[in-house]
Amino acid sequence: LAMVTDDVQWLSVAGDKITVETDGKTKLRESLVAYFKSAGTVRSELEWVNATASRVAALERASWQRQSGPKSQSSLPAYEFRGELISRVYYYPAEKAARQ
Repeated sequence: LAMVTDDVQWLSVAGDKITVETDGKTKLRESLVAYFKSAGTVRSELEWVNATASRVAALERASWQRQSGPKSQSSLPAYEFRGELISRVYYYPAEKAARQ
Protein backbone atom coordinates (compact mmCIF):
# COMPACT_ATOMS: atom_id res chain seq x y z
CA LEU A 1 0.00 0.00 0.00
CA ALA A 2 2.97 2.30 0.44
CA MET A 3 3.41 2.11 -3.35
CA VAL A 4 -0.08 3.36 -4.32
CA THR A 5 -1.80 6.75 -4.41
CA ASP A 6 -4.61 7.50 -1.96
CA ASP A 7 -7.10 7.45 -4.87
CA VAL A 8 -5.77 4.27 -6.50
CA GLN A 9 -8.22 2.29 -8.63
CA TRP A 10 -8.20 -1.46 -9.31
CA LEU A 11 -9.99 -2.17 -12.58
CA SER A 12 -10.96 -5.56 -14.02
CA VAL A 13 -10.94 -5.84 -17.79
CA ALA A 14 -13.19 -8.45 -19.41
CA GLY A 15 -13.76 -8.17 -23.14
CA ASP A 16 -15.13 -4.69 -23.85
CA LYS A 17 -16.05 -3.99 -20.21
CA ILE A 18 -14.00 -2.39 -17.45
CA THR A 19 -15.27 -2.76 -13.88
CA VAL A 20 -14.00 -0.75 -10.92
CA GLU A 21 -13.18 -3.37 -8.27
CA THR A 22 -11.81 -0.95 -5.69
CA ASP A 23 -11.61 2.83 -5.51
CA GLY A 24 -9.15 4.26 -3.00
CA LYS A 25 -6.37 2.89 -0.80
CA THR A 26 -8.72 1.83 2.02
CA LYS A 27 -10.89 -0.29 -0.31
CA LEU A 28 -7.81 -1.81 -1.95
CA ARG A 29 -6.48 -2.80 1.47
CA GLU A 30 -9.81 -4.40 2.44
CA SER A 31 -9.90 -6.34 -0.83
CA LEU A 32 -6.33 -7.57 -0.51
CA VAL A 33 -6.79 -8.63 3.13
CA ALA A 34 -9.89 -10.65 2.16
CA TYR A 35 -8.07 -12.22 -0.80
CA PHE A 36 -5.04 -13.33 1.20
CA LYS A 37 -7.23 -14.69 4.01
CA SER A 38 -9.14 -16.82 1.49
CA ALA A 39 -6.06 -17.95 -0.44
CA GLY A 40 -3.69 -19.00 2.32
CA THR A 41 -1.28 -21.07 0.23
CA VAL A 42 -1.13 -18.81 -2.83
CA ARG A 43 2.27 -17.68 -4.08
CA SER A 44 2.87 -15.39 -7.04
CA GLU A 45 5.83 -14.74 -9.27
CA LEU A 46 6.39 -12.43 -12.19
CA GLU A 47 7.38 -14.25 -15.36
CA TRP A 48 8.17 -11.05 -17.25
CA VAL A 49 7.89 -7.29 -16.79
CA ASN A 50 7.88 -4.51 -19.43
CA ALA A 51 7.82 -0.79 -18.73
CA THR A 52 7.12 2.47 -20.49
CA ALA A 53 7.48 5.95 -19.00
CA SER A 54 4.22 5.74 -17.01
CA ARG A 55 3.08 2.11 -17.16
CA VAL A 56 4.35 -1.34 -16.23
CA ALA A 57 2.87 -4.57 -17.61
CA ALA A 58 3.67 -8.02 -16.23
CA LEU A 59 2.75 -11.67 -16.56
CA GLU A 60 1.96 -12.99 -13.09
CA ARG A 61 1.73 -16.69 -12.29
CA ALA A 62 -0.12 -17.58 -9.10
CA SER A 63 0.12 -21.10 -7.69
CA TRP A 64 -1.53 -22.76 -4.70
CA GLN A 65 -2.28 -26.13 -3.20
CA ARG A 66 -5.73 -27.75 -3.16
CA GLN A 67 -6.78 -31.13 -1.81
CA SER A 68 -6.91 -32.32 -5.42
CA GLY A 69 -3.31 -31.17 -6.00
CA PRO A 70 -1.36 -28.12 -7.12
CA LYS A 71 -3.13 -25.42 -9.16
CA SER A 72 -1.90 -22.35 -11.02
CA GLN A 73 -3.12 -19.58 -13.25
CA SER A 74 -1.65 -16.62 -15.08
CA SER A 75 -2.89 -13.04 -15.16
CA LEU A 76 -1.86 -9.89 -16.96
CA PRO A 77 -1.83 -6.75 -14.80
CA ALA A 78 -0.90 -3.31 -16.14
CA TYR A 79 0.08 -0.68 -13.57
CA GLU A 80 -0.32 3.02 -14.33
CA PHE A 81 1.89 5.42 -12.37
CA ARG A 82 1.49 8.99 -11.19
CA GLY A 83 4.98 10.05 -10.27
CA GLU A 84 6.50 7.08 -8.46
CA LEU A 85 3.19 5.69 -7.12
CA ILE A 86 0.69 3.30 -8.70
CA SER A 87 -2.52 5.19 -9.48
CA ARG A 88 -4.44 2.55 -11.42
CA VAL A 89 -4.23 -1.21 -11.97
CA TYR A 90 -5.84 -2.83 -15.01
CA TYR A 91 -6.26 -6.55 -14.32
CA TYR A 92 -7.08 -8.89 -17.19
CA PRO A 93 -8.85 -12.23 -16.61
CA ALA A 94 -6.88 -15.10 -15.17
CA GLU A 95 -6.12 -18.07 -17.39
CA LYS A 96 -5.29 -21.57 -16.25
CA ALA A 97 -1.60 -22.22 -16.68
CA ALA A 98 -0.48 -25.08 -18.88
CA ARG A 99 0.52 -28.22 -16.98
CA GLN A 100 4.23 -28.47 -16.46
